[in-house]
Amino acid sequence: MTENEILQYLAEVHHPGRGDRDIVSLGMVQRVSVADETVRVTLAFPRRRDPLAEYLIGAARAALVRHLPTGVRSEVDTVVVDEVKPKPGPQDLDASQLSGVRHIIGIASGKGGVGKSTVAVNLACALARLGYRVGLADADVYGPSVPTMTATEGQQPLAEDTEGGECILPLEKYGVKWMSIGYFAERGQALIWRGPMACNALKQMILQVKWGELDYLLIDMPPGTGDIHISLVQDIPMEAAVIVTTPQNVALSDVEKGIDLFRNKNVGKEILGIVENMSWFTPEAHPEEKYYLFGRDGGKEMAAAFGVELLAQIPVVQSIRENADAGEPSALGTGPAAEAFLSLAARLAEKVG
Repeated sequence: MTENEILQYLAEVHHPGRGDRDIVSLGMVQRVSVADETVRVTLAFPRRRDPLAEYLIGAARAALVRHLPTGVRSEVDTVVVDEVKPKPGPQDLDASQLSGVRHIIGIASGKGGVGKSTVAVNLACALARLGYRVGLADADVYGPSVPTMTATEGQQPLAEDTEGGECILPLEKYGVKWMSIGYFAERGQALIWRGPMACNALKQMILQVKWGELDYLLIDMPPGTGDIHISLVQDIPMEAAVIVTTPQNVALSDVEKGIDLFRNKNVGKEILGIVENMSWFTPEAHPEEKYYLFGRDGGKEMAAAFGVELLAQIPVVQSIRENADAGEPSALGTGPAAEAFLSLAARLAEKVG
């Protein structure tokens, strides 16, 4: 394994904020060494914080893992090129870019597969359709789906220099400002990140974004209740959360964990209510018909058990899946699905005040 070979692997990592040039041609790879079956790479960053630093570190690690022979370990560390001031760490990030945001709402679920991201994207579009200024941060770092559901795949947000350092400009479409880690990863690329690195990357993706004036910033959280969730609720000034579930018992058993996370005495975030997704199947041609494929009123019963409101019941309609795949959220159209999401947006706005 030679240094040139390793540089070729690292050249696959491109910096979206610098003309999509690779990190080798940009001179960011300061040192490469091979010893004791371990490849060590040092990436150089300027004194002013690069908003994509955590992404680039993770992408470099992923490139090495893809190419190195079995048994060869890889380590990626960083160094600040300008030593006048130390490179600020993620803990130094503040919420100044969120000063113009009135309400920050987390969209969470106890488990995956309940349509949380679909609800989050359509809720954002429905709020915008009602006249509110809306942004959505896709914090599902291991399965970002916002680029697909908004047909913004392949687009890359720009970076802008400000007095406080570089910040990322969100993409805008359907009247909503979008930000997702998926904009910085190549299609099909697995983000090989441990918990702390994923947490730091997400904090950058939310706190270093120029959101501007917003009525609502929705955060599409990963499913579950792990390190990323704890970091988000502690480091982001989130005021409340909405829990998404489906009616069947296997999903409802995980709702309790999500509610317990936000109600924990060390977190103390309000639960605005539960959204029951996939409540029943309704044929497009016969909107009055309802078929309860996954059980009936499970979300309603769970809401009553925990003393929270059932904000909405979203039907299973074929167009929701088709529109999500096409990047045209159902909340922008007409029919039962659009009506359900608009009703949810109106109720959420009423509760938040």
